Amino acid sequence: MPLWTDPQKEVYFITINCQHRGLNQLTHPGLAAALLDTVKLRNDRIIWFAHIFLLMPDHIHALLSFPPSRNTVHQTVTLWKRWTARQMGIEWQRDFFEHRLRSDESWREKADYILANPVRNGLVAQVSQWPHVFLPNRPETAPGRLAWGLPRILKIIALVI
Repeated sequence: MPLWTDPQKEVYFITINCQHRGLNQLTHPGLAAALLDTVKLRNDRIIWFAHIFLLMPDHIHALLSFPPSRNTVHQTVTLWKRWTARQMGIEWQRDFFEHRLRSDESWREKADYILANPVRNGLVAQVSQWPHVFLPNRPETAPGRLAWGLPRILKIIALVI
């Protein structure tokens, strides 16, 4: 990441794949709930801000922002992957994809892509039917505040719910 990039003012599109693609490793009810709890906990502790965090059977898509920290974006996500691997037995691929979004249009495009992923993959008929997603202002997942996140998520959520 360039030194002039300020992670707390940026949104990153993140994709994390499981080691074994094609197998359902992440959306078993107990494991999915526990994974999403780790996302909420990191929001609560201001380790990151998850605008959207969606579990698919063998990968994750997220839009994340990061507060000022000694850790880089890569280190923060890697620490989460390491913890979930050790505590939950998830086998992740070594690295992950990250892309800093450069415009509101790109942000909306990625949010739509993430939320529609379960529909595109034939897992549900409608976006609102997919249970394995963390959205920060959903009553069951809300951390209580939108710290340094983008308020545009409210518009997207209104379309989804």
